[in-house]
Amino acid sequence: MARNDTNVCKLCRREGVKLFLKGQRCFSEKCAVNRRNYPPGQHVRPKKGTDYGTQLREKQKCKRIYGVLERQFQHYFDIAKRQKGNTGENLLILMERRLDNVLLSLGLAFSRFDARQMVAHGHIKVNGRRLDIPSYLVRAGDEIVVAGKEKVTKKAGDAIEMNKGRPLPTWLEATPADHKGRVIQLPKREDVSVELNEQLIVELCSK
Repeated sequence: MARNDTNVCKLCRREGVKLFLKGQRCFSEKCAVNRRNYPPGQHVRPKKGTDYGTQLREKQKCKRIYGVLERQFQHYFDIAKRQKGNTGENLLILMERRLDNVLLSLGLAFSRFDARQMVAHGHIKVNGRRLDIPSYLVRAGDEIVVAGKEKVTKKAGDAIEMNKGRPLPTWLEATPADHKGRVIQLPKREDVSVELNEQLIVELCSK
């Protein structure tokens, strides 16, 4: 399973915004963006921005928020392009439908990496069937349940407690007491909470 091993705080600093990759730390004073709000590495005079650079940064931001690498991102873009409607909106909706993202949105994981690990280790059931594919695209009516050992369910319970008070996306329904949730309907563009300009991504990937 390919994944990015880079220090996630450096990824946030490179993009200049919080990507919320570190769980609770992102909401505390220890957040790297709050403490060192400049790109990582050797500090040189910033270069003049270009249209290509702006488009690339938006694409990289999207990949890092959802935890996908280049080949998988291009695969999602190809699917979005073949679907009816706006390609950029289709792309973001596909990203939102990833099982690891849904698990995080339901508040059952501390961070996206934690959600991905829970799925990959077989601790998640979808419609009663154990799934270990973080990139699985959920459908309307799917029921997601944390079904691991006591240690796993306790961890999910701690995550629920930590995420208490955060808004739940309208296309999802959560049952915290049972460590489960349900997909009421497929998400729409307005349900995507991350700040991304999908048009810039489409312009870059269409070249």
